[in-house]
Amino acid sequence: MLPLTSMAVFPNSTSEPVFSFKPSQFLSRPPPSLSLRFFSVYIAADNRNRRYRLWHSSSSSSKLYNPIFACRASHDSHEIDSSRRKDDDSPVHGLSEKIVGVLGGGQLGRMLCQAASKMAIKVMVLDPSENCPASALAYDHMVGSFDDSATVEEFAKRCGVLTVEIEHVDVATLEKLEQQGINCEPKASTIRIIQDKYLQKVHFSRHGIPLPEFMEINNLEETKRAGELYGYPLMIKSKRSAYDGRGNVVAKSEGELSLAIDVLGGFGRGLYVEKWAPFIKELAVIVARGRDNSILCYPLVETIHKENICHIVKAPADVPWRIRKLANDVAYKAISSLEGAGVFAVELFLTRDGQILLNEVAPRPHNSGHHTIESCYTSQFEQHLRAVVGLPLGDPSMKTPAAIMYNLLGEDEGEPGFGVAHQLIARALEIPGATAHWYDKPEMRRQRKMGHITLVGPSVGILEARLKSMLREEGYENPNEVAPRVGIVMGSDSDLPVMKDAARILNTFGVSTEVW
Repeated sequence: MLPLTSMAVFPNSTSEPVFSFKPSQFLSRPPPSLSLRFFSVYIAADNRNRRYRLWHSSSSSSKLYNPIFACRASHDSHEIDSSRRKDDDSPVHGLSEKIVGVLGGGQLGRMLCQAASKMAIKVMVLDPSENCPASALAYDHMVGSFDDSATVEEFAKRCGVLTVEIEHVDVATLEKLEQQGINCEPKASTIRIIQDKYLQKVHFSRHGIPLPEFMEINNLEETKRAGELYGYPLMIKSKRSAYDGRGNVVAKSEGELSLAIDVLGGFGRGLYVEKWAPFIKELAVIVARGRDNSILCYPLVETIHKENICHIVKAPADVPWRIRKLANDVAYKAISSLEGAGVFAVELFLTRDGQILLNEVAPRPHNSGHHTIESCYTSQFEQHLRAVVGLPLGDPSMKTPAAIMYNLLGEDEGEPGFGVAHQLIARALEIPGATAHWYDKPEMRRQRKMGHITLVGPSVGILEARLKSMLREEGYENPNEVAPRVGIVMGSDSDLPVMKDAARILNTFGVSTEVW
């Protein structure tokens, strides 16, 4: 279709336009001049002859206008443009002819759409928010709940393959769709296992995956017995709907058990406990599994959390080769026990005695893999698309020696929070090897993931210095931290041409110097 900057619609019988507008005005809401009697407006185009036709439908009649322009005046969550229906005769030209339907339109869906655009793969998203992060980039966006059975079934009819960017979906509907021949990747059985964290632990335990000890609890007496068995601190978790630290409470003594149970909503929510894992580092492996059951692992990373939310990711993790191999083996074995294609995130604990314990698995792209967009030959988002549509898996290795991902978490509510985030992005854009990603969420809240910044460079140490410099510039410095100071001592004045370059490099990283 030819690019358009504005449009006026004329009925056949008059020279006066029905309405006119710019296409950009129609991204989120209908033009104010559009009559309420218009229920929906569709576009169809004859690409060979550049002829356009316009339909509108109302409660009483349907008319044909000429020419056509595509717009949607309907907010009905089940309406999809007729030119984008699965049964449309127009061919799909891209690396895959399958339209990928994604349940969820958050930042993960947005970055899937960005990866898909490079491969000309069409991605449709289902999300209840009209202005969700993926809405502006998706091939189409169906407004509706991804855990409503009827909505998901209607959405699935328009897709060649169905996948998820959030695991909290209606699994029974996915199982029903699979019985009807709809291709879901990963499989509904995998989503069912993973969305219940207790069931996930049981599954991996049966497959010999090393885990912290755990047990189900149904009342306070069972919880107290768990405390006696495992000791304190004791981790208490919700079985379902727990993410980014929500649904997890630590009880430091038996006296805190009742309060912890109340915070989690009571035993009716479904709870279990885990023995505290004495970890020294939290690690993660992104694992890709193809439709042919081929499995590839990305390099091991270290994750650092802020209030139980992933805050910083360092790639590769600074651990011995033996630990890297052990972590990859655990991740590979865990994903081999599941069904279906896609990208999976395997979160791990490294304990003081050198053990690797599995924490949990996500059946989708994950925060710990965002750095792969800049640092790896195949990003986790491109990899997920390759996997679910049946393309060969890409090279997961790093194309840069090191990377650090910094999550932009809301520092304040509303406009003050936006101001802090935008200042930090402005500072990041001045740093060599830095890339800013903004998720375009309409509301700012404390600790909400609003974007991320990835730094790539020659070593994790250099990137840590650059990150520290970036944060210090924006007033994030620790008042108790003593700034390093370097003295450069020269044997003679002839050393100055060489040593002044060293001083300039140190100053670039915010390290003060003195030269003698």
